[in-house]
Amino acid sequence: MLDHVGLRTTQFDHLMAFYKAVLAPLGYTVMMEYPGAAGLGRAYPDFWIGADDKGSSNIHLAFKTDDRKAVDAFHAAALAHGGKDNGAPGLRDYTPTYYAAFVIDPDGNNLEVVCNEE
Repeated sequence: MLDHVGLRTTQFDHLMAFYKAVLAPLGYTVMMEYPGAAGLGRAYPDFWIGADDKGSSNIHLAFKTDDRKAVDAFHAAALAHGGKDNGAPGLRDYTPTYYAAFVIDPDGNNLEVVCNEE
């Protein structure tokens, strides 16, 4: 089981603004802040962003929700804040109830929000 995940970025302020907006539909807020680092979460800071002049992460992240409307809101917020569409909200072939949306964040990470509820 994971406790938290962190991204590193050369554009900290820009990426923080992006993630504050796109994770809001999932109930995420900034819970801890330090110079060049911040933790977002719902109950505790399980998602971290940190400044790093050596480069940015390049990973796939999937956030889970139990509300398909949150998937739609995430996708709309991501596109409005500089994300690039990588799969509009909809059902996927993975399972009969796998409803997800994908975007590429400003650093090139593949970001997904998934709902497995009907």
